[in-house]
Amino acid sequence: MAEILSAETIAPETIRMRIHAPKIAAKREAGQFVIIRASEHSERVPLTIADSDVSEGSVTIVFQMVGHSTLELGEMKAGDSVADIVGPLGRATEVEKLGTVVSVGGGIGTAVALPIASAMKAAGNRVVGIIGARSKDLLILEDEMRAAADEILISTDDGSYGHHGFVTDLLQQVIDREKVDVVLAVGPVPMMRAVCKVTLEPGIRTIVSLNPIMVDGTGMCGGCRVTVGGETKFVCVDGPEFDGHQVDFEELVKRQRTYKGIEADDVGRYHRERECRLKDAQTGE
Repeated sequence: MAEILSAETIAPETIRMRIHAPKIAAKREAGQFVIIRASEHSERVPLTIADSDVSEGSVTIVFQMVGHSTLELGEMKAGDSVADIVGPLGRATEVEKLGTVVSVGGGIGTAVALPIASAMKAAGNRVVGIIGARSKDLLILEDEMRAAADEILISTDDGSYGHHGFVTDLLQQVIDREKVDVVLAVGPVPMMRAVCKVTLEPGIRTIVSLNPIMVDGTGMCGGCRVTVGGETKFVCVDGPEFDGHQVDFEELVKRQRTYKGIEADDVGRYHRERECRLKDAQTGE
């Protein structure tokens, strides 16, 4: 059991949660993740560590309530305890002094891009943070990214805040004006694929952080397999970060679609069960 120290809504259906996990806090590095079970009978959910506080012994996660398990986790409050939290898992970001680093976060991916930007800045790089969302109300961690990067650029799909367009528009502007040594992109698969297309012709090294379906986090189940450079890799142990120009995005998209209908069924079942619990509570049954 691990106690939840705080839980706050930072955007619609988006939760930032601090969990007491001192051993993980002491060892985690940028780019790594944990696997959480909200309760004894819950599914295992992989979530990137957005931050940690060694003195407090806490790790911070940021997630959207989009499936059965994240909906269940999102209903938990400070003082509750998750059944278990395992980590840090995955390979940490390769942090070194490279020059100019652009850290791109799309949607909830900003929670992953933030610690990477912080680590790269601490290593002596010039860091440009680019974050985007569909609209202003869905944008997250703007202040934190401003503190972590030398410069921040913002886009929204609907133009409600910042640049009216996509993060790739802003990335192209940065590439046009200065030498970029590496780009790190985290977000929806279409966004990461688009970033890789922008950086392919100028030959800019591009790292993407993948988040496919994952079960055990040890490389045993094979659920998170992806093809990188023609070879099968397992995101949980070989990643989550890979050379974006080598990732088979078409295969990755097909695998995600396989689980989309299952996830929708899970969400519907969760809401039906929740309505039944609320009704029982009201009637005293």
